[in-house]
Parts: sequence; structure tokens; C-alpha cells
Amino acid sequence: MTIRHCKIALVAAVAFFLLLVVFNNLTDYGSNYGFVEHVLSMDTTFEGNQGMWRAITSPVLHHAFYWSIIAWELVAGVMIAAGAWSMWSRRSAEQSVFTAAKRLAVLGLTLNLLQWFVAFLTVGAEWFLMWQSSIWNGQDAAFRMFACVGIILLFVNAAEGDAD
Repeated sequence: MTIRHCKIALVAAVAFFLLLVVFNNLTDYGSNYGFVEHVLSMDTTFEGNQGMWRAITSPVLHHAFYWSIIAWELVAGVMIAAGAWSMWSRRSAEQSVFTAAKRLAVLGLTLNLLQWFVAFLTVGAEWFLMWQSSIWNGQDAAFRMFACVGIILLFVNAAEGDAD
């Protein structure tokens, strides 16, 4: 039972984190909006780089990108929270029932991994050359979150055996 409790706690912690991120993005919209605005505008990348044609300078599109990030975080956070609740509700069940209860958590964690990898490390860092910016560079934070969530996903899916 201890391993199941650990899995549930880590899943719930990711849900808490994501929902807190959504809360912060909504209550202090301007802070992270500025990040999105500068990354998409590519205004702090290397001078004269040949990728500037990719820059998006439209505030409407900046807001659309930012709202899509917030929505993505919200959907993943809610799925993960529902998955944690599902796992908690079936914590004493047979292995097959508990494994089935992980479904929403696994889907939500995967959705969140895709956000860190696709939205931040691929689109932000590579397409919009965020890696060139010393000011608006979120690669380290995105990788940190990708690694944390990925490790938790692996742990949630690991066999439990008879360790307890």
C-alpha cells in the first residue's frame, strides 16, 4: 500500500503545481504574458540571425498563444487531479483495478510532458530561437519540469510487486 500512496501523492503534487501555475497565470497575467510576447517576437535573440522571419509580433497572437498555454495547463492539471482522485478511490483494490484507475493520471501527465517538450523546448526554444536569449530563456525550467513529470510518470507506471 505504501507504494500506491507514494504514487498518488506524486500525481496529486503535479496536479497541485499545474493548478497553481494556472492560478498565477490568471491572477498575474502580465508576468508570463511578457515572456510569451518576447519569445514570439524574438526581440532578444542574436542580432542579425537568419530566423527572424519566424517572429510573431501581433499582440492578438501573443494573447492567443498565452491562452492556449494556460488552457493546456488547466486541462492537464484537471486530468491529473482527477487521476489522483481515481487512484486514491481505488488504492485498496486489486492490482488490475488500481492500474485502470491510473488512466487519467497517465493521460494528464503525458499531456503535460507534451507541453514542456513541444510548446517550450521545441516551439519556443527551437522555432522561436529562445535558446539565443539570455533574458527570456525558459529552457532550463521547461527541462526541469519535463524531467520531474517524466520521472513521476515512469514511477506511476512501474510495477508495484510485493514491496509492502
